[in-house]
Amino acid sequence: YLNNSNFEEGDEYFDKNLALFEEEMDTRPKVSSLLNRMANYTNLTQGAKEHEEAENITEGKKKPTKTPQMGTFMGVYLPCLQNIFGVILFLRLTWVVGTAGVLQAFAIVLICCCCTMLTAISMSAIATNGVVPAGGSYFMISRALGPEFGGAVGLCFYLGTTFAAAMYILGAIEIFLVYIVPRAAIFRSDDALKESAAMLNNMRVYGTAFLVLMVLVVFIGVRYVNKFASLFLACVIVSILAIYAGAIKSSFAPPHFPVCMLGNRTLSSRHIDVCSKTKEINNMTVPSKLWGFFCNSSQFFNATCDEYFVHNNVTSLYSLRHIFYLQFLENLWSNYLPKGEIIEKPSAKSFDVLGSLNHEYVLVDITTSFTLLVGIFFPSVTGIMAGSNRSGDLKDAQKSIPIGTILAILTTSFVYLSNVILFGACIEGAVLRDKFGDAVKGNLVVGTLSWPSPWVIVIGSFFSTCGAGLQSLTGAPRLLQAIAKDNIIPFLRVFGHSKANGEPTWALLLTAAIAELGILIASLDLVAPILSMFFLMCYLFVNLACALQTLLRTPNWRPRFRYYHWALSFIGMSICLALMFISSWYYAIVAMVIAGMIYKYIEYQGAEKEWGDGIRGLSLSAARFALLRLEEGPPHTKNWRPQLLVLLKLDEDLHVKHPRLLTFASQLKAGKGLTIVGSVIVGNFLENYGEALAAEQTIKHLMEAEKVKGFCQLVVAAKLREGISHLIQSCGLGGMKHNTVVMGWPNGWRQSEDARAWKTFIGTVRVTTAAHLALLVAKNISFFPSNVEQFSEGNIDVWWIVHDGGMLMLLPFLLKQHKVWRKCSIRIFTVAQLEDNSIQMKKDLATFLYHLRIEAEVEVVEMHDSDISAYTYERTLMMEQRSQMLRHMRLSKTERDREPFLYCLDQSNVRRMHTAVKLNEVIVNKSHEAKLVLLNMPGPPRNPEGDENYMEFLEVLTEGLERVLLVRGGGSEVITIYS
Repeated sequence: YLNNSNFEEGDEYFDKNLALFEEEMDTRPKVSSLLNRMANYTNLTQGAKEHEEAENITEGKKKPTKTPQMGTFMGVYLPCLQNIFGVILFLRLTWVVGTAGVLQAFAIVLICCCCTMLTAISMSAIATNGVVPAGGSYFMISRALGPEFGGAVGLCFYLGTTFAAAMYILGAIEIFLVYIVPRAAIFRSDDALKESAAMLNNMRVYGTAFLVLMVLVVFIGVRYVNKFASLFLACVIVSILAIYAGAIKSSFAPPHFPVCMLGNRTLSSRHIDVCSKTKEINNMTVPSKLWGFFCNSSQFFNATCDEYFVHNNVTSLYSLRHIFYLQFLENLWSNYLPKGEIIEKPSAKSFDVLGSLNHEYVLVDITTSFTLLVGIFFPSVTGIMAGSNRSGDLKDAQKSIPIGTILAILTTSFVYLSNVILFGACIEGAVLRDKFGDAVKGNLVVGTLSWPSPWVIVIGSFFSTCGAGLQSLTGAPRLLQAIAKDNIIPFLRVFGHSKANGEPTWALLLTAAIAELGILIASLDLVAPILSMFFLMCYLFVNLACALQTLLRTPNWRPRFRYYHWALSFIGMSICLALMFISSWYYAIVAMVIAGMIYKYIEYQGAEKEWGDGIRGLSLSAARFALLRLEEGPPHTKNWRPQLLVLLKLDEDLHVKHPRLLTFASQLKAGKGLTIVGSVIVGNFLENYGEALAAEQTIKHLMEAEKVKGFCQLVVAAKLREGISHLIQSCGLGGMKHNTVVMGWPNGWRQSEDARAWKTFIGTVRVTTAAHLALLVAKNISFFPSNVEQFSEGNIDVWWIVHDGGMLMLLPFLLKQHKVWRKCSIRIFTVAQLEDNSIQMKKDLATFLYHLRIEAEVEVVEMHDSDISAYTYERTLMMEQRSQMLRHMRLSKTERDREPFLYCLDQSNVRRMHTAVKLNEVIVNKSHEAKLVLLNMPGPPRNPEGDENYMEFLEVLTEGLERVLLVRGGGSEVITIYS
């Protein structure tokens, strides 16, 4: 487009811009390098493998980068199997089946497995929507639901993993002390009632010792835990296979594990020699040990024995049968018992006498119920996050995580459900309800079914439980470290530190301390529901995150896993919530309170993070929906509240001139409704963009200091009046717009040589009136109280001269909601003319206020017509002289010579001044000690030539008052007597 005359100039311009373009291209990343980095992104988790390599690297030797090579089977399927199968399968599943019955036990297992399956579907969608680094579930939830939810649920998941370590250790100790080396118990008791307390003390001592040993192993090096992971997994698989092999063998040759019964009551076989009242020694019939237990330790046949022992026979049953369907039918129904009850076989014959409680019976150690069993069993289906936690180690994480996790859940669900059927069909009901195997000579109950020996399961379950405890003590500190490194919870920062190789030492110590609390509880049945709560809460929010992202349809929600639906996630979330309250409603409330406290702490004290989370998307969708609803029509009078646009003036340094205007706005709003703080910078937007940003930050800091919850809007305009007009016209969005403008009075307007200040003020009044907005003008704003000051007494005086829709009534009521004005009383004054009935006016006003539910003192002031005083003439003359002088100065020399300089009083101005002076006298007389005076603000004149006189009238009207708020209504009713 350059012509020949300026071709050279245009050529220079082109070269200059080309150089700038090349310089900009040099500073920006090239597309090729960006694509290369994205293609080679391998976010290896800081797990055992990486720590092992870090410890083995010699100083100065660079670690080679390795491409992840783990597939679905090794990277996801087997780790999930190892984490899901645990102590509950071997120690409690038989007891769950025996207590709940096959039907209810099947329902418990099925519900729990459905919960994890639905959660796995949601997790697969989230995990395939991008790379999941270290932190696993915490990373997924925090990036999907925001730092508040992420931190709260992440800490809950950390606590669950930590208590899982305590549960696994307690399980290992139970196997060790009850089934492997019972003689190793330190505390013992011959009293049946005190025996359980002694066992708890043994669990505490040995559990603490095991915990210290495991922490030392993890502290010395995670590589040792990693090396034994395969052994622990092999123990689990061999133990499960032994159960199936034993079930097959028992169909034709059941193992010999006799159960001794007295009538229909189950006897403990730990201390008896033969299952009989007598025995043969040297062809002589003598009392057996069982006789002594029930006959006051006597070995004579004529001894006084227990009544139930006398009337019932001692019989021996097989704990396992090959007639499956009879056993299955007997174990079909539930048998919940209170603590201390004797375990009985309902179908056995018994003489119905009470007898005394003997410690040789097998007793129920805990009151059982369906809800208790749900809480105890659920930890056995957790561990589904193992695959997603290793996403950096996988060759194709977005393919392996869904397939491996879902296959692992299907496999474990099949094992659990089939075991419920097998246990119900193969094992005697009384033995199933025997938690510790007292009826089968202290053997592990599930071990009686195994082949080739019960020790296969005992040893296998012991090592697998120890391995699971080590895995928990390894994973929990890393989860805490991931949370601490995100820096969203200030007091956790210390736990983000680690050794040179990345080992989270401080996090490990905290994990050990919390795990010790679980060990001090000393009961597997009490610890399991606690960690169930934390895992269920984590799974609940995984489902919520998936449902939220799906429903919001955010552009970044593009998971490769396609087999998900928001309805499935919602069902999974509902099941999680139901299971929480089914298993233990008080634990559920405690877990929610803990999560809620962490959420609020992060919200108020945590670092601000923007992760593009779904909660922000939900907020945007909710805001859009609400704004569209507001567009349907204007708010009803009952819902009207001042939505403020506060106009602030900035000085040359971009500082707010009157910060008390914001203070007053915060007192009037009390954190409710809409507040927009607006200001104008005079200039060109392209040149003053940086100043606008700086001024916006200044105003936001001031809003935060004054506790004003709202928005800041800055406009750069060529003229101040135009900028203010733009703010009044365009601020807000849809139905969420301001209805009230707040501004300060132009102090010192008389002395100022520049008339633009008061002309801008009157222009703003006119624009506000044209927009049908209410207007609040604070005069002497510097004398208004701060948020720290509190009036212990005083009055808020309202001078109701003209009805303006009720603004004057509503504003003092709103101010009294704030602590600064709370102890002030409201007084309402109205003016009566000579022809008015002042007594009736006072009654009517009091009735009106009663219906408005506003407590106020009412007073009617009578103003009589009087002669116009000399003072009024003097003020009018001064006003008109000043006005004419300024107008005369604006004329040219020729116009001045042509137009004479005359002083003549306008009678209409005299009348207005008279009214202003008399009204001011009355107001000052009544309200000179008031903390705040509110009065009607008259509208500006239609003719702009009278603007200066208008300012003078307002000045005279408010003279002698310390704090004044001029109020002009927006033309609509803002208060009503109706409910």
